[in-house]
Amino acid sequence: MMQITMSDKVVQWYKEDLALTEGDFVKFYVRYGGFNSFIKGFSLGVDKERPEQTYTQIKKDGITFFMEDTDTWYLEDKDLVIEFNERLGEPEFHQGM
Repeated sequence: MMQITMSDKVVQWYKEDLALTEGDFVKFYVRYGGFNSFIKGFSLGVDKERPEQTYTQIKKDGITFFMEDTDTWYLEDKDLVIEFNERLGEPEFHQGM
């Protein structure tokens, strides 16, 4: 089963950028266009939203980060790895094994 992993620095960045507090939810979803693409023409979006049909999730600092069933095709059965890009000063998405 696909997993989401992220560093503590990424969690802190999302908490500040999205004004998150304990008990909030953050959804990673597929959107048309954008950067950091695994499949040409699509990218991952991020939104503060409650889950409907969670496929995978990770809870860090009281925040639940998740992907729903309908968006897992984008990662082609690989894990979602989110690292902090120091040069850009923001999270960066990667596919893990």
